[in-house]
Amino acid sequence: MLLHTFDADPEDALGFVWTEVYADSDALLFHLNNADLGAYLEAVSPHLDSFTIELYGAVADEAVAALRATGNSVTHYANVLGYIRDLSP
Repeated sequence: MLLHTFDADPEDALGFVWTEVYADSDALLFHLNNADLGAYLEAVSPHLDSFTIELYGAVADEAVAALRATGNSVTHYANVLGYIRDLSP
């Protein structure tokens, strides 16, 4: 995981958005297979009004399927156009 933020919704005092950025689809799959993540989501889910997942960019079908298998609402916004700078050393 390259970025992880928990941000307040400016229009809803009880609304929050998690933003996570992964190096690649394999990194996302590694995160999803973390037993601690599953336990956390199971514990917190009863306290949520809703939980939706939005994926942006070139995400492997396997990662999209893994997220959909969680039973949460998942929308994948695939790349059509764009640019990313190569940040590798």
